[in-house]
Amino acid sequence: MKTKSNYTSCQTILFLFSFYLLFIVGCKKQDEWLDVKRQKSDVVPKSLKDLQAVLDNTTSMNKNFIQLTVLGTDNISVTDANLSASSEIERNTYIWNKDIFNGQMNGDWTVSYTRVAYTNIVLDALTKIVVDDRNRSNYNNVKGSALFYRAFVFYELLQMFAKPYDAGTAATDLGIPLRQTSDINAPSLRANLQKCYDQITEDLTLAIGLLPETPLYLTRPSSISARALLAKVYLTMGNYTLAGDYANRALQKSSTLVDFNSTTISTALPYRFPTFRACIPEIIFYAEAGLYLTTGAYVSGTGNVDASLYESYDDHDLRKSIFYQNYGGGKVKFQGTYTGTTQNFSGLATNEIYLIRAECYARNNNTTLAMADLNTLMNKRYATGSFSKLVASTPEEALTLILRERRKELPFTAQIRWEDLRRLNKDSRYAKQLQRIFSGQTYTLPPNDRRYVFPIPDLEIQTYGIPQNVR
Repeated sequence: MKTKSNYTSCQTILFLFSFYLLFIVGCKKQDEWLDVKRQKSDVVPKSLKDLQAVLDNTTSMNKNFIQLTVLGTDNISVTDANLSASSEIERNTYIWNKDIFNGQMNGDWTVSYTRVAYTNIVLDALTKIVVDDRNRSNYNNVKGSALFYRAFVFYELLQMFAKPYDAGTAATDLGIPLRQTSDINAPSLRANLQKCYDQITEDLTLAIGLLPETPLYLTRPSSISARALLAKVYLTMGNYTLAGDYANRALQKSSTLVDFNSTTISTALPYRFPTFRACIPEIIFYAEAGLYLTTGAYVSGTGNVDASLYESYDDHDLRKSIFYQNYGGGKVKFQGTYTGTTQNFSGLATNEIYLIRAECYARNNNTTLAMADLNTLMNKRYATGSFSKLVASTPEEALTLILRERRKELPFTAQIRWEDLRRLNKDSRYAKQLQRIFSGQTYTLPPNDRRYVFPIPDLEIQTYGIPQNVR
């Protein structure tokens, strides 16, 4: 009890300090409001303006999304020398070691739950605000945004720290702690997987009715991005009817695709797409991954794009030159992130939603519509006049083509490849065994292996007594 009490006290101080620091640094629009505060107890957000400022802090709400899982996928390759020089955590992740963190804390866990804490501070504060016709719109936007962010973070955490969703076992499989209060002294217990997904879908369904269709900024959620995220969640759950329905609703409102023949995309630039400030019309909601992967397959990282992935692109497929730079000698780097910077894109965009709807059409035996969606996307990716429509005569043929292009379209977006390996492994048609050789030793990751679930950081286990993932 003494250890837990000391840790909780320390956690409280660190959290409050980081919250106030991030709030002050990240919300310059609120400087005048902060200047009149004379006591720390007063720096608690109370008004709708204050709460919106918390959610508008892009440093804490739109950056540093999970990306460690990309090292466990088949999209990346790291040489022995570079892997030996990497951090212990990255090396353990790359070769699928049983113990990843070796007693160290994990930034993906801490940053994610800090983001959850911000949303809960906002949601708890909203219960004390009187709503009337004058402030209802702003109130709805703040509440809907907080619910969206919390759902997004819970979803991300589940893909790293919980088993893939299976309707038959979800009620007994362990999920993650569903923190739903700003009281940091509240117990932190792992909910079952079904409850976790139920909470996510409930939050997003509520958010749809509260958020505007068009956000003031793409760093803010909207009803469209909430529908897009629900499509993503239901796809992961294997509910292809609801996933397709929400993807369709999102695309009815936002269906723009970027033509890769556009002059705004340049292979002469280190990062092919314009920066976020210039805006990429496909983006529905903007978020970035973290920076800390030294073995990433981008220009500043020591990893490379997997050779078989790179060679899978047709020569007329513009993604081969726009997404990648081939430096020779097996050195291929990913330079096609929608952030236009060193960070990988972790948000939501229409290309992913087209692929979700196409997959759902195929799984629901509608080959014609599935291929129509796929060809709509592919037509924007090939050099002008070089694309011939892809053809499938059966739903299974369509699904195979869609999943192939999904990997090629979204190779380093968020955790998508990791998520796909996990969910597709349950289908023998698409299950894949991964293999790597490091220092002369062969490492394998069979389909449905326990190592598709990361261990929870030891400090969380010691502090709260929650069960560890078996690997």
